[in-house]
Amino acid sequence: MAYCHCTDCRRWTGGPVSAFAAFAETAMAGQLPDTCLQTGGVRRWTCPACGSPLGAAFDYLEGQIYVPLGIMDQAETLAPTLHSHHGSRLPWLHIADDLPRSEGTARDDLLGSTS
Repeated sequence: MAYCHCTDCRRWTGGPVSAFAAFAETAMAGQLPDTCLQTGGVRRWTCPACGSPLGAAFDYLEGQIYVPLGIMDQAETLAPTLHSHHGSRLPWLHIADDLPRSEGTARDDLLGSTS
């Protein structure tokens, strides 16, 4: 689980910061709609009925799908463990925790944290 402060994730989820759980792509088979939007090395799935974000896969994080914590029934048990793209955070948002902060992708940490 991770916070993401990048502009793309903020715009996609509509929040000042996003929080995601990583799952192995194989574990998500049949869980997402058949169609997705694919742009710039990112595949994004949205609910065909309401448009809510359901998951995203990034070329630089091969084999993982990131599901927004806000859509998960058990979100209260899935606390983020790091901040990625902290260098892109909104200057007025201050999250008071001791979690590691990566100015960029946190790729190495994220690839080691697949559920």
